[in-house]
Amino acid sequence: MRSRVAYGQKGTCAVPIRITTATSTVLHILLEDPTQAHYGFEICEKTGLLSGTVYPVLARLESHGWLESSWEEQDETEPGLARPIRRYYRFSVNGAAEAQAAMAKRRVPIRYAPEGEAWTS
Repeated sequence: MRSRVAYGQKGTCAVPIRITTATSTVLHILLEDPTQAHYGFEICEKTGLLSGTVYPVLARLESHGWLESSWEEQDETEPGLARPIRRYYRFSVNGAAEAQAAMAKRRVPIRYAPEGEAWTS
């Protein structure tokens, strides 16, 4: 996978990250296995959050240096994929520890939409 920074330089935000309900829901999924990479639509499916909520959260976490992203490599020998190339997100070196510390301070429980359904509000 090739790495890419799409939202400015990583870790350069001077403003502390806001841990909203959507952010904590995304972090909860990522923290289930901090070493595993996840793609955005997978996080949408697991949380029931819509893409218009998940992708800005991922961008914010990446701009604060908590996440790193890379694009899926397409095998040159295979014909084109039947789906778009995926962008994978994983914790940076210190990102998982910072996320765990932020989640420990948060007292609001994580909510999920029922399986196969998205949140409407």
